[in-house]
Amino acid sequence: MSVVVVTIDKASGGRALRVLFVSQWFDPEPVPKGLAFVKALRDTGMDVEVVTGFPNYPGGRVYPGFRIRPMSREEADGIRATRLALYPSHDRNALGRALNYLSFCFSVFWYLLLVARGKHDVIHVYHPPITVGLAAVLAEIVWRRPVVLEVQDLWPDSLKATGMADATPLVTGVGWICRFVYARSRRIIAQSHGMARALAARGVPAQKLEVVHNWADLPLRQQGEHRPLGWPEAEFTVLFAGNLGLAQALETVIAAAARVRAARPGIRFIFLGSGIAEDGLRDEARRLKADNVFFLPRVPMAEVDAYLQQADALLVHLADDPLFELTVPSKTQAYMAAGRPVIMGVRGDAAELVERAGCGLVVPPQDPSALAQAVIALADMPEEARSRMGERGRMFYESHLSVAHGVGKIAEVLRTAANAA
Repeated sequence: MSVVVVTIDKASGGRALRVLFVSQWFDPEPVPKGLAFVKALRDTGMDVEVVTGFPNYPGGRVYPGFRIRPMSREEADGIRATRLALYPSHDRNALGRALNYLSFCFSVFWYLLLVARGKHDVIHVYHPPITVGLAAVLAEIVWRRPVVLEVQDLWPDSLKATGMADATPLVTGVGWICRFVYARSRRIIAQSHGMARALAARGVPAQKLEVVHNWADLPLRQQGEHRPLGWPEAEFTVLFAGNLGLAQALETVIAAAARVRAARPGIRFIFLGSGIAEDGLRDEARRLKADNVFFLPRVPMAEVDAYLQQADALLVHLADDPLFELTVPSKTQAYMAAGRPVIMGVRGDAAELVERAGCGLVVPPQDPSALAQAVIALADMPEEARSRMGERGRMFYESHLSVAHGVGKIAEVLRTAANAA
């Protein structure tokens, strides 16, 4: 049973604080801050409304059951949500991606300006993309409502790292928009200490910054449930769950799997998800004759933990780019919460979390040989030792990265921003 704590805020005149949560991505899309987050924020005593787009991530196609309209209102579990029109796209086409971001920016700006009309106490913006923040701060100029920007990706760095923005004028323009949004935001939440340091180096005042790690947005189940559909029989299974995109550099995993196959044919690698790199990864697995690699389609978030619990090890991997040293991929927290050993193929903050928790092995990114060795080392480890490793991750998650811990910090940031208005 959840306990709702109603907090009286100066900015709201004695009623519950009214929060407008603006995010281009929301349920049923697989995102770190979805319906579970908004419900948890509501349970701190806030009145939360969601403004989002029509679901099309990560495939770039509108989900079945949805049809793009200028505006659509819905309610789920007591949470009000307004969906606004956008151009659906999420592929290698830079023009399509730009239209996706800019169309939603346009829709959000006019919604905030003409429909919401300042009838809220604070706007909580989820970034990426930065264009959502741009719409919010432009509307803030008119209605004088404070904006709290939550930064999950550093732009334009991540656009360059994934090849979506190579032209210098475009990178310069996006950088200018970022600085403008940072300056106009009342508070900024960074998802890692490395990201906070990078923002401070770009001129964001330290007193404006707050670090709040992501958490696992999964309904966790007990181990021992039935084997998920399509799960192969194996001596040892490594699972990568999530977006199969360019930033993940998953061709490294295919190359590692080919190496492992020669030494330990009973070990399986599973990709659970979809994304723009999927076809290329399938082709690479065929080229390397890596028949120990399996692809399973994306499943609803409510079903993901059944797959995590069946795996012997859970893999996080990103390209070897300095940008990614500043981030903690959200699957890290989900893996820890699931209580399974983690193989971390990311440098920086994410690797430090795994080492602090003692819940897995860290390997250099884009190093197939090191990844193959780590997989074999875990497979050779006694099952009891792997269980202890997973349990340490679960305990670390509960102590430092849980929903209650993170939502409490975000709620305090929102209250502080509203009361300082």
